[in-house]
Amino acid sequence: MELKISSLQETNDLGYKLGKLLQTKDVITLSGDLGAGKTTLTKAIGKALNIKKAINSPTFTILKTYHGDKTLNHIDAYRLENGSQDLGFEELFDDGITIIEWPQFMSEYLPEERLEISIKRLDEEERLFEFVACGDRYEHILKELVK
Repeated sequence: MELKISSLQETNDLGYKLGKLLQTKDVITLSGDLGAGKTTLTKAIGKALNIKKAINSPTFTILKTYHGDKTLNHIDAYRLENGSQDLGFEELFDDGITIIEWPQFMSEYLPEERLEISIKRLDEEERLFEFVACGDRYEHILKELVK
């Protein structure tokens, strides 16, 4: 499924609506170039989960955990490129909602069932969101998202 977004507010609205649909154990992967909007979408999801702490990219720490109505694990795997150590990410997938930026750098650890979101920057404001549902749970989320 593809969705063209024309403004920052539309990105925030999309993230908020998605956040309201997520449950513990859900895994979302976010792909896109630097500045595409991965962290912006994550912030909007966090708002939907009533997370009060400021959400920012965990580039240097790799993982940040936030607590609201549900736990949100935010992983930035960019620095894991060419890494081979087991960092125990699989255990996180059962302990809250997990959002992974740069998932290609930890593909061997990703659960089979997940929602993959790719964000392409078209210009300063416009983005193209491409969604791939891997599993029935995520098919349901996408159907609810476009209602």
